[in-house]
Amino acid sequence: MSSTNGLVIAVPRGALFEATLAWLDGLGIRTDELRTNERKLLFSDLGLITMRPSDVPTYVAAGAADLGITGKDVLLEQSDSALAGVGRDVYELVDLGFGRCTMVLATTAGADPAAEALRRLGVVRVATKYPRIAARYFEDTGRQAEIIEVKGSVELAPLTGLVEAIVDLTASGTTLRENHLVVREEIAVCTARLIANPVAHKLKAAAIDDLLERARAL
Repeated sequence: MSSTNGLVIAVPRGALFEATLAWLDGLGIRTDELRTNERKLLFSDLGLITMRPSDVPTYVAAGAADLGITGKDVLLEQSDSALAGVGRDVYELVDLGFGRCTMVLATTAGADPAAEALRRLGVVRVATKYPRIAARYFEDTGRQAEIIEVKGSVELAPLTGLVEAIVDLTASGTTLRENHLVVREEIAVCTARLIANPVAHKLKAAAIDDLLERARAL
């Protein structure tokens, strides 16, 4: 039995990868093979699977993984969906604290074009990779927004006049500043979260509790 105590854990590739591996190392879970084999995705002998952070909730909800690590931004964006048709939710167990970023509303510097659009037209155009988060935020704050989903560099949208504002995730704010954008409002602080499959949370409670005990000791 591996140091995951028979649990299958979904590990996010990308920005959270190194911090996640360091956290797993602290629990006594072997991660050396993940560091040295970037192409391999399934590490059955270690109880680990690697994937995009946005896919982690889907695999966990479906029971393909018992636990997973992903960003709060992913959970917020998927919270209004049925997790890609899986139709089951996941339990958010622990705020792991690393990977801290902030979801923000940003515009070009100077006079606020978003505020001006709302004043003149009653609606603001907003580009984002997080359409559900953006739509929910504007609805909750009582403002009307036309949400335009983009896949690439969202910072380009206000610079070309496509939109008056963007909703995006930022860590240091450097990319915003380099593109002459400023934060107007902070929407949510997002960090890495440990999530669990609801069925596994019941049937494998002892193993999960043991892992959480080890995590609290870090």
